[in-house]
Amino acid sequence: MNIRNVDLNLLVYLNVLIDEKSVSKAANKLALTQPAMSNALKRLRDLFEDPLLVRAAGSMTPTAKALLLKPEIEALLKMAEAITQPSEQFNPATAEITFRIMANDYLESTLIAPFITAQLNKNPGINFDVLSPSDVNLQDMEKGTIDLAINRFNGLPRSFHQATVWRDNYCCLTHPKNTFLQNATLDDYLQKEHIWVNRAGWGPEAAVTNKSGKQKLGWVDEALWQLEQTRKIRVFTRHYMIASLLCQSEQLIATLPRRQAKLLTTHTNLVISPPPFQIVPIEVKMIWSPLLHHAPAHQWLRRELLEFAKTVADR
Repeated sequence: MNIRNVDLNLLVYLNVLIDEKSVSKAANKLALTQPAMSNALKRLRDLFEDPLLVRAAGSMTPTAKALLLKPEIEALLKMAEAITQPSEQFNPATAEITFRIMANDYLESTLIAPFITAQLNKNPGINFDVLSPSDVNLQDMEKGTIDLAINRFNGLPRSFHQATVWRDNYCCLTHPKNTFLQNATLDDYLQKEHIWVNRAGWGPEAAVTNKSGKQKLGWVDEALWQLEQTRKIRVFTRHYMIASLLCQSEQLIATLPRRQAKLLTTHTNLVISPPPFQIVPIEVKMIWSPLLHHAPAHQWLRRELLEFAKTVADR
């Protein structure tokens, strides 16, 4: 028997016929006409090659075949009902789940850490696994083994879903005794020694040199390249948090996203100032696999993170 040729509604009809032991009663219960139910019974008899219900003592009596089919049909109908039920609503207060999020240390410190802290008490069963860009590749994202990747991305596959988390302006982070603060002109900026900090996308970060143009050092150096200028980079790093330690030197400047710089000043005596040239704001996005797009838990995570991001000011 080819299941594709079977009208599965017939199993519903047979289940009711066995219960009611009457064509007319079964028709009333299913809101069908009696001729329609009689036709269904005929099709069922042809399907199973058995009369299924026979008239005896003034009523319809199920045959041995029908009684054998009854529990199997009930189990099948219960399974079908369970499959077709709407997905349960995600309740973060009672959920037991681990979310895996990729982010660099700029976003770990400014967004992920405070977001996790806000979840600890109100949602005790939600756990987090935070990975760095070097821990994740494109295949991890495509398979949905990573819930979210949050970063500045140079290019994304069209299949991924995405949302903008925020845009962040740049500022200069320095020691309060750095002489750049006395004048803060472009010439002064170029005369100083700098900390280069950059981490975009995922996977291993390529080695860089103190050039721009084809090297694509990052948005700060791209902005200087447009002015036909380059800065003196003394230290290259892929970790934003190290800038606060390096800037304890009075001769170094770190040009960082403002949210990161503001956070670093809360734990140090460092100060921030505007850069003496225009830099395109950094755009941070979250991306996720289409395999996770409709999952209720994942929808909750995206919604909560985007709402929380609005509370992290850059001014």
